[in-house]
Amino acid sequence: MRPKPRGKSGRGPRYKPRQILLSKRANVFYLEHVRLVQRNERVIYLSDGADGTERAFNVPERNTAFVLLGKGTSITDSAVRMLAESNVVVGFVGNGGSPLFGAGDPVFLAPTSEYRPTEYMQAWARLWFHESRRLDAAKHLLRCRARATAKRWADRDSVGWREEDVSAARAFLANVDAANDTASLLGHEALWARHVYRRLAQHFGVDSFTREAGAGLLDDDAAQANSFIDHGNYIAYGYAAASLNVLGISFAFPLLHGKTRRGALVFDVADAVKDAIVLPAAFRAAAMGYSNQVFRDALVDECLEHGVMDMLIETIQEICAEFGQ
Repeated sequence: MRPKPRGKSGRGPRYKPRQILLSKRANVFYLEHVRLVQRNERVIYLSDGADGTERAFNVPERNTAFVLLGKGTSITDSAVRMLAESNVVVGFVGNGGSPLFGAGDPVFLAPTSEYRPTEYMQAWARLWFHESRRLDAAKHLLRCRARATAKRWADRDSVGWREEDVSAARAFLANVDAANDTASLLGHEALWARHVYRRLAQHFGVDSFTREAGAGLLDDDAAQANSFIDHGNYIAYGYAAASLNVLGISFAFPLLHGKTRRGALVFDVADAVKDAIVLPAAFRAAAMGYSNQVFRDALVDECLEHGVMDMLIETIQEICAEFGQ
């Protein structure tokens, strides 16, 4: 028989339902202009209705992977405590799910209220402090990125994997294999990214596209695509942060991005699914005239459908096993 939950009388511990595995959780929240509070052992967010009344909505924290807090939000310490107990990563972002300023970094608060596995952090530290292993791990991550793109684009409902993509991917992988340092890898990554942007702009009919992070101008499809990419990147950052958190790996040990940029490993891991899922979704949304909310809902649904959390966790585990022993 299930034990009854205890109240605040101190007569017994509060009953905690069993948590859902992080990689199987269905909910991702982006919230703005609300207040997150804890009431009656629940996390809720409060917003003001058009008639001036206060409206309350439940956050099912035990089935939530991460929460992004945007412009005009606040959160109480008791709400943070409950989210941490349920292993929910909390991120602070700018308006619409991307930074208010282009140079802003995402900030994630990883829960620390429970024990974490140590084996993955120890393996990551071993490879990170060994220059050649760190370079090999970065190469592995880029190969995973290219493979994920080929697999997803080849799906019937996606972009289509053409001969020009095959040629670009082969050249990218060959250059990655031959690279001798991180700077070279970043250069090859930039060439691959230009191919991806060009192909997606052509496929979805987004004319005169040039990638401009944080531009914030929405006067045409190209500008809208840039805005959706910013928003989508932060969804991917949330999945990456949650994946690293569940394995107990610090965000401060990047493979490719700035070695002095706090949290840069989040960017590295998120890039594994950026070309495959985030960018096609952003260009499709711009071409179809989606609103920000419709785009975010569609992207989260696609991430769930294709098991993004599982894929990122498995990729990180592969790197630890191959290069961190």
